[in-house]
Amino acid sequence: MWAGRPLGRQFGWLWAAFTVSTVGTRLAFDAFPLIAILVLHVGPIGVAELAAAGLAVGAAVAVPLGPWVEFRRKRPVMVAMDLTRFAAVLSVPVAFAVGSLSFAQLLVVSVIVAAADIAFVAASGACLKDLVRGPDLLVANARLESTTWTATVLGPPLGGAMIGLFGPVTTVMADAVSYLLSAMGIRAMGGREPGPARSDARRLRAHDLAEGWRYILAHPALRPLFVNTIMVNGLIMATSPLLAVLMVGDLGFEPWQYGLAFGAPCVGGLVGSRLARPLAARYGPHRVLVVAGTARACWSLGLAFVCPGTAGIVLVIAVQFGLVTCMGVFTPVFATYRLDRTDPRRVARTLAAWSITSKVVTASLTALWGLL
Repeated sequence: MWAGRPLGRQFGWLWAAFTVSTVGTRLAFDAFPLIAILVLHVGPIGVAELAAAGLAVGAAVAVPLGPWVEFRRKRPVMVAMDLTRFAAVLSVPVAFAVGSLSFAQLLVVSVIVAAADIAFVAASGACLKDLVRGPDLLVANARLESTTWTATVLGPPLGGAMIGLFGPVTTVMADAVSYLLSAMGIRAMGGREPGPARSDARRLRAHDLAEGWRYILAHPALRPLFVNTIMVNGLIMATSPLLAVLMVGDLGFEPWQYGLAFGAPCVGGLVGSRLARPLAARYGPHRVLVVAGTARACWSLGLAFVCPGTAGIVLVIAVQFGLVTCMGVFTPVFATYRLDRTDPRRVARTLAAWSITSKVVTASLTALWGLL
């Protein structure tokens, strides 16, 4: 990808770690809702609660993690969060193997993974800003976004097939191993990492906990983007567990068909991520954010008309293709725009506050959608 623009050995290892982790996560696409439905026989409200509670409680646990990450070297934090996710996710197939898997365990693992995700995203964003600067930052974000959509194209169909052949916890095992491999990749980056923003911070102060939100809400460019992305992403993600119940439960689709319906359209995300940089260079980041950001909000209504059989799968693929193509263009430009306008001394706290708010809003909307 983007041959002729090497971004250095350290970014190469970071990209490799991101790739293997993303592939594992996409193989386990909606694995917990599917396990809840197929193994524990949980209904729509329970599936929505699983998604909502994991996000909400995980976000609450992660509130002090933003400033904690800010004042520490980022790579050890990333490795620690990968190992935490590895151990937590691995407990699910182990419990299944001994016949003790429960809904409560899925909830606890969801909370741990959600909190570790927030800390990892905060640390990796700060790490990326230190590694790659100037116009190469958009190149780096576009490569990461392209990787995300490539894994999303391949992961859900393969994961659905693995569930059909080997059972619903197989993809969870793959996800756990991917976190371990990601930790190894980050350890292999080498070189010296810049010191933390405030090396004398032995204790977190109350002021530090809210600094990320204060910074976002006081920033004239970040504030409207914050509100837009939180609400749009929350409204899109709130439908995900219910669509799993609808398609796999009520409409009788096989897991591999469900994975195919959401995996195949992600070719559009790959195309969009490849277009992001040339579009931003030609029209400017702001115009790309406005057009692609508006377009991505218009597609989900079509999912209300999902029906059984081939027509239902075709409809989901068409809607998802339009949605993820717009997201593929929007996301790398948005990620670069946000990092460019964030004070280097506040990157981790800002990204943590952004992630926490996103998860809380998504959890609230998911719970509300489940009740509706």
